[in-house]
Amino acid sequence: MNFGLLGYLLSTLFYLLFALLLASSWRGRIQGGVLLSAVVVTALWSLSTLLLIYAESSLTIAAYYFFEVAKNICWFVFLYQLLTPLMREGGEERKLIQRIPIVAFLLSMLLLLIELVLSSQLDFIPITYSIELQLVGHLGLAIAGLIIVEQLFRNTRMDRRWAVKYLYLGIGASYAYDFFLYADALLFKEIEYELWVARGYISMLVVPMLTISAARNPSWSPEIYISRQVAFHSTAIFGTGIYLFVMSVAGYYIRIYGGDWGTMAQVVFFFSALIMLVVILFSANLRSRLKVFLSKHFFSYKYDYREEWLKIIQTLAEEAGGERIRGQAIKAVADIVESGSGALWIQNDGGDYQCVRCLDMHPVNQPLKQDSSLIKFFLKSDWIVNTDEYRKEPDLYDDLMLPDWVDEHPEMWLLIPIRHQRKLYGFIVLGHPQSPRQINWEDRDLLKTACQQAASYLVLLEANEALAQAQQFEAFNRLSAFVVHDLKNLIAQLELVVMNAGKHKNNPAFMEDAINTVEYAVQKMNRLLKQLRKGRFEAGDARVVDLVDALSEVMGEQSGFSPAPILKSSVQSAKIIADHDRFVSVIGHLIRNAQEATAADGHVTVSLEKVAGVAEIKIIDDGIGMDKTFIKERLFRPFETTKGNAGMGIGVYESREFVHSLGGQIRVESEVGVGTTFTIELPNMMDKE
Repeated sequence: MNFGLLGYLLSTLFYLLFALLLASSWRGRIQGGVLLSAVVVTALWSLSTLLLIYAESSLTIAAYYFFEVAKNICWFVFLYQLLTPLMREGGEERKLIQRIPIVAFLLSMLLLLIELVLSSQLDFIPITYSIELQLVGHLGLAIAGLIIVEQLFRNTRMDRRWAVKYLYLGIGASYAYDFFLYADALLFKEIEYELWVARGYISMLVVPMLTISAARNPSWSPEIYISRQVAFHSTAIFGTGIYLFVMSVAGYYIRIYGGDWGTMAQVVFFFSALIMLVVILFSANLRSRLKVFLSKHFFSYKYDYREEWLKIIQTLAEEAGGERIRGQAIKAVADIVESGSGALWIQNDGGDYQCVRCLDMHPVNQPLKQDSSLIKFFLKSDWIVNTDEYRKEPDLYDDLMLPDWVDEHPEMWLLIPIRHQRKLYGFIVLGHPQSPRQINWEDRDLLKTACQQAASYLVLLEANEALAQAQQFEAFNRLSAFVVHDLKNLIAQLELVVMNAGKHKNNPAFMEDAINTVEYAVQKMNRLLKQLRKGRFEAGDARVVDLVDALSEVMGEQSGFSPAPILKSSVQSAKIIADHDRFVSVIGHLIRNAQEATAADGHVTVSLEKVAGVAEIKIIDDGIGMDKTFIKERLFRPFETTKGNAGMGIGVYESREFVHSLGGQIRVESEVGVGTTFTIELPNMMDKE
């Protein structure tokens, strides 16, 4: 038998079958049409070579010459279609690369013309070319093809190489073989017959790689579909054949080198190999793994993952936030398998897993211990538990024991683990869909991916809840600190009354002033307690406050402390809109701080002036002062103080916040050992009247 004839016959059949698959699924796209043309011309080239080997004549020689070059032309056009989008942007180097297919096309046309002329005038033997020009032309075409394939591979994005790598490998290998064939022929002035004959087998081996690439690129037009059953059984038969062939070779050598025991050893070996083959073929686990492998690598995906991902994100983002996100997480996962019910289990603070949300499913109030069989199973693997499959084939899940509530609720179908940062965050239980449905590896992968995405939303929800709780505690702590600070000032006023009561208790004016002070203190404390119960500050009634009168009131309150403050006002009236009580309290804080920082024989002066429509209040003391670092980094921060345990560092911070709320500014100038000046600038209402 002529093995060259067999090689080109197989190549012709392979390319014709591939062309039929392409033609049956062609949807009118340009790339698909060019690919189909290239495959058809390659099949005709294999057929013309077959006819040339079978019956050499001038007609078969001319047909061979024509299709030899036409094949290259068609593949160059197809590669040019792939290369052009990659070269739309770039410099001169890319423009030069873009011209390579055009040059190769023109070279092919020239070579086609030369070969047709030579074949019509010369007594040509196809196996031994004697015209170097032809060899150089074919060698140039092979080099051009290799350059184009290399540039395509270099410029293809990493995420796209998966779809086209077999195309590059197949066509690149074909051009590499042509380069070797014609380089050898150019060196020895004739083509090696064995190398030329082997081209049929080389061409045949390229077809499966082209088929895989075409199946992975729907834009080329094909939706090539091979029944999974056909692929599975074909692969099983092919694998069995390889296995038997290897065993036969091994048995042959056992018999040759086994000596007197060779025949017996061969029989035992063949029997053992046959038993092993039967065990492998009847292995459910092996069959399952083989089906998954074929589905992952040789078939179109079941889902449009872009659409699925958008649906998952849209479902999770439908609710603004809060507790409803947990329900949306269940729905996003359930919609993938058309399930209308589900439940979400999350690990609680004690480490156990508890049902936190149900969606059209009976709630389970019993927590699942972290040492339960199901949790251990999820910690060990990422498998999705199918309760229907578990009841039929429990051995598939090792020693898993499902919780009792699974049997109590037969509507439960899938148990899906949720992982976040490699830890088991929880799991989702889905109910049976309305229509019976089988899930495969692709459903499982998408479900687990959706659960990971949902986990990020659920973890963010918990973080927001923890942050809100921490903010509530922080607000309560700040409120408590402010209340304590105000109480301290009230206690100081009452303490001053008590200190002077022994001397002036018979003075009616003192007693009236003392009663007013106690009444004010009681009202202030009741207001503080009310705010403390509500957990927030409440602004008092904002009204017109005359700064002169308010400052005079503060002077009276603080006059009992040493050194007594002195008021200097250059204006008769300056009015603002503010909460009167809080304004008096804030100014009182600052004056009291000045008194505490100043010796008894020192001076504390409060001045009021009107500067460019702004009421300017200055509190000046000649006390111990503060350094610039303390003013810059610590003065206006809450809970920072220079008084040690005697103060909380709230007064200055509260004063600044209040002044800012009035649209004013507060500045500080101080020098250690010299004194401090607080300047408060407030908008003057009189300018607006």
